[in-house]
Amino acid sequence: MRIVEVIPYNKQWVQQFQEEANRLRQILGPELVEIHHIGSTSVSGLAAKPIIDVMPIVQNIHLIDQYKECMISNGYEPKGENGIPGRRYFVKGGHNRSHHIHIYDAGNPQIQRHLAFRDYLRAHPDAAREYGELKTKLASQFPHDITAYIKGKAKFVEKIDKRATDWYASNETAKP
Repeated sequence: MRIVEVIPYNKQWVQQFQEEANRLRQILGPELVEIHHIGSTSVSGLAAKPIIDVMPIVQNIHLIDQYKECMISNGYEPKGENGIPGRRYFVKGGHNRSHHIHIYDAGNPQIQRHLAFRDYLRAHPDAAREYGELKTKLASQFPHDITAYIKGKAKFVEKIDKRATDWYASNETAKP
């Protein structure tokens, strides 16, 4: 059974991301376009479940299935699209998950959504603090019910997602 645990920000998460990114670079090789640290562990100061979310961007998502055996031999469990069309999702660590890997084709709109959410929270510490407090409260309320935890934060995530998308789009147009 997975335990829902939210802990204070840990500076080690950046290093853990780098180590996993290097491992994925070796596995995916020339198919890899870029790789991003996303999710709550990518936002300095934000309380989070201690699971590193990694988002590799690849040239052709359909070729990723060819890497499945290599991913498995490196400790990743394939989950297919796992509810998001056009994604290949892998988890690592079983019930004590350490990493979530979200692989997308270059140009997939989910990429911008993830980056907007991350960057918005990085730029708006009050929203990040509020999000961290909500997650901490929900983890305390639902330590053995990941579904209730996710459902409990859904409205807040939706609100931030909308703000983040608008904010990100306006900042993109302001860039040279």
